[in-house]
Amino acid sequence: MLAKLMAYFLLGLVRLLTGSQARWYGCPPKAEQRIYFANHQSHADLVLIWAALPEELRSITRPIAARDYWTKSPLRQWITSAVFNAIYVERQAPQGAPSGSPPAAAAPGPAPSPETLRAALPADDPLAPLVRALESGDSIIIFPEGTRGHGDEPQPFKSGLYRLAQMFPQVVLVPAWIHNVQRVIPKGEVVPVPILCSVTFGAPIALEPGEERRPFLDRARRAVLALREV
Repeated sequence: MLAKLMAYFLLGLVRLLTGSQARWYGCPPKAEQRIYFANHQSHADLVLIWAALPEELRSITRPIAARDYWTKSPLRQWITSAVFNAIYVERQAPQGAPSGSPPAAAAPGPAPSPETLRAALPADDPLAPLVRALESGDSIIIFPEGTRGHGDEPQPFKSGLYRLAQMFPQVVLVPAWIHNVQRVIPKGEVVPVPILCSVTFGAPIALEPGEERRPFLDRARRAVLALREV
């Protein structure tokens, strides 16, 4: 009950400060399993995109949250776990497996099945919590840049989105552009500033048969960037 009350409070606060406008430009809001992937400019991104989703989608959609930031205090941890049902991820990959690096090249032969790829994923891989969430039927919100950008355009996407698309070909990939949220809480500031923000959701994309990692990630990035002008 307390978590639900906090959810309503945060939803009202976010909408008061930002407007939290959702613009469904390329697809309708639909209760199907999805991976929403968006640009990343602020720790508030996960809050804004969560608030922009209609209630029936919020209940089945889990944003990722940087463990080192969102567990710094008991209140942050409680909000992200009890209210947002967030998936905590490590921003630093385990030693010997740099974040965003693709796996070693496999021997020539048929491409491994999604089930084989999931089974081969090490338990300490940064993607492991996301894989578990998708296997349980949840939708997720991810930020493929891996870290907050500071310019007008997203940084090159890291390999996580590609690997998830390989492991879950049935999950719908929906690009999103988050507008203005970095101005609500500028880096280094604590007090939010009321600024009109929006989230634009675009047409889904899919990993094409035989498509390689970098062309797919570049295409996914372009799909997000194109929504800036919508």
